[in-house]
Amino acid sequence: MNNLASMPRDYTKSLQFGGLIRTCYVHLPPGYDGSRAVPLVLALHGMGSDGRGMALLTHFNAIADEGGFIVAYPDGIRKRWSFGPLPMLGGIDDVGFIAALIAALSSDLAIDQARVYALGMSNGGGLVDLLICRRADLFAAVVIVAATIAAFMSHICRPSRPVSVLMIHGTDDPLIPFAGGGRRRQLLLSAPTTAQHWARLAGCVDGPEVHYLPDSAHDGTRVRCEVYSGGPDGAEVILYVIEGGGHTWPGGMAYLPERIIGKTSRQFDASLVIWDFFQRHTRS
Repeated sequence: MNNLASMPRDYTKSLQFGGLIRTCYVHLPPGYDGSRAVPLVLALHGMGSDGRGMALLTHFNAIADEGGFIVAYPDGIRKRWSFGPLPMLGGIDDVGFIAALIAALSSDLAIDQARVYALGMSNGGGLVDLLICRRADLFAAVVIVAATIAAFMSHICRPSRPVSVLMIHGTDDPLIPFAGGGRRRQLLLSAPTTAQHWARLAGCVDGPEVHYLPDSAHDGTRVRCEVYSGGPDGAEVILYVIEGGGHTWPGGMAYLPERIIGKTSRQFDASLVIWDFFQRHTRS
């Protein structure tokens, strides 16, 4: 970790994993010089996008600049994430890649290992589900946007430690239905059932406590917040229900027409809410 002060604030990190060259767009906050360890946030894009596209969607670089943390946007192979090396799971060990990426970035940069976080949108959120199940040891907290867990995965998921989870999901999501469903081999739980699943595994004993955010945008959406709390070491699970919201990032860029992905709520900035959530959690 030499000469960190002279590193560019934005660069592409490459590493070889699983016989492939994997890449990740990395953004460093202003004034970062490696003199103290700072948090790391991994932001996983949705299907058809990439790391730089995720940065545009979420404007998380600006949040990182304000919060003084490093944000990394890994690239999936062929603009998608796989759920295992078997062909039926996508054929690529992306859980292993994320673990290797954290190790590589930790070798290059001064990262606070107790404050490593992951967030994912859609297909990236599905990979975050799997990361909780298999590598909960890596993360202090995680966020899942516009994704729910597959029923078969929920039955075999055994996290090594309680993990705090924030979920954000629109009731009018046309791609990952809020109510769940799908083909038998790809049956998805509903967003509320997924939140209950994570709350049980996190050891939350209270909730859900339900409240609405003020209708500040008057854009045809409302935000209902359901909070499960009382887990070990402050573990919590929160579900933001975007009533009338689509397959979108609240407060973020509308990346496709509304007729395809639904409405983007302007009631709150998801990226700000996510960073506030992350700051409340440290891995012991």
